[in-house]
Amino acid sequence: MSKPANAPKTFTVKSMTAFARVQENNSFGRYSWEIRSVNQRYLEINPRLPDAYRHLEPTIRELLKKHIARGKIDISLSYEVSSNQSTMQLNIELLKSLNTAVNQVQQTMQHTSEVNPLEALKWPGILHESSNNIDSEKMNSELLKSLQTTLQLFTEHQIREGQALAHMIHARCVTIAQQVKQLEPELPTILENHTQKLKQRIQSLTDKMDEDRFHQEVAVLAQKMDVSEEIDRLKTHLEEVEQTLSGKTALPNHLNPIGRRLDFLMQELNREANTLGSKAIDTKISQTSVELKVLIEQMREQVQNIE
Repeated sequence: MSKPANAPKTFTVKSMTAFARVQENNSFGRYSWEIRSVNQRYLEINPRLPDAYRHLEPTIRELLKKHIARGKIDISLSYEVSSNQSTMQLNIELLKSLNTAVNQVQQTMQHTSEVNPLEALKWPGILHESSNNIDSEKMNSELLKSLQTTLQLFTEHQIREGQALAHMIHARCVTIAQQVKQLEPELPTILENHTQKLKQRIQSLTDKMDEDRFHQEVAVLAQKMDVSEEIDRLKTHLEEVEQTLSGKTALPNHLNPIGRRLDFLMQELNREANTLGSKAIDTKISQTSVELKVLIEQMREQVQNIE
């Protein structure tokens, strides 16, 4: 079924800025996953996991790489073992090592105070929670399944944000196209008016004007000030932006993040707008160049958020 004529345009764009959190309870306790991301040129994954689940880090990294192409990703797991599953245990080997170090310090330094056992328990890794009754394989499976759910919510947030960004970029592309369309038919008149002004200026400075030489100079000037190529390239780049936003690229999005391509296209659009301004022989062309650069800069800022 075809979409209605007034249906909102959809784009295959994902934002690099997103957030998702999932909290679940089971018979072993309560746990929650949290994923948040910000802009980054490449993919950077920063997992924060409890010691008991650090072995899951390689699996988590591979899973995230399948869903996310770019961005600085902070992913954290918090876990509380239920009271009927949890016991506190000492890391005896670490405690012995700590005691040896404390004794060496006391022998080396004078006037050292005795170590409070409660302070020793605060040392990282000395006291840890043990959950011997937990089926670790089952727990790992539940955690990874919950992570998949969190990733799905995260991706949905990315797509919602990406749609908003794409619509803003699309609206500015439309405005740029309108600006160019309004300027194009006026270019012959602008050149003719500039030629007449030049002719009047020369005539005011001399009594005799070489018409042939004048027309030669006008032809050279018209060639130097011709902006038709810049306008054609602007149209081509605008079309390419629309194609990219619509996902009409050679590779799937997760293998070929479109943010970098859009950033390149913004540079090209800005180059043509600058050249248009440098060739301006009339305030209308100058004003159009300025308007285009403002719109392109607005798009460039939004593009920085696209994956």
